[in-house]
Amino acid sequence: MLRLSRRNKRAAGARYETQARRYLEAQGLTYIAANVSCRQGELDLVMRDGGTLVFIEVRYRASERFGGAAASVDRRKQARLLAAAGYYLSRHPTDLPCRFDVVAMDANGITQWIRHAFDGAFA
Repeated sequence: MLRLSRRNKRAAGARYETQARRYLEAQGLTYIAANVSCRQGELDLVMRDGGTLVFIEVRYRASERFGGAAASVDRRKQARLLAAAGYYLSRHPTDLPCRFDVVAMDANGITQWIRHAFDGAFA
């Protein structure tokens, strides 16, 4: 089995995040930030959907073998995204409502946008 180096994984991740951004912009969302990171986690994309601030996790999986891209955003990953969103909001306060979306992509070129992928309270 071919294993990608860390550098190649980052490059591939950047490509999928760019594809997701373009897809979401075509759906009417406005780009705000990318790769917002803190000690607890990272936000792939931060965008605005009308009057809502959206934190977006971009996932790619070549196969559905272990549940696919969307299923990979488990409770542990959700907790990390919540922490990163809290970090972002501490530096960029807003009165806008917030939500968490997932953009899941597969090897067949199928992109699935899951709005309100999970709920959570900011700690």
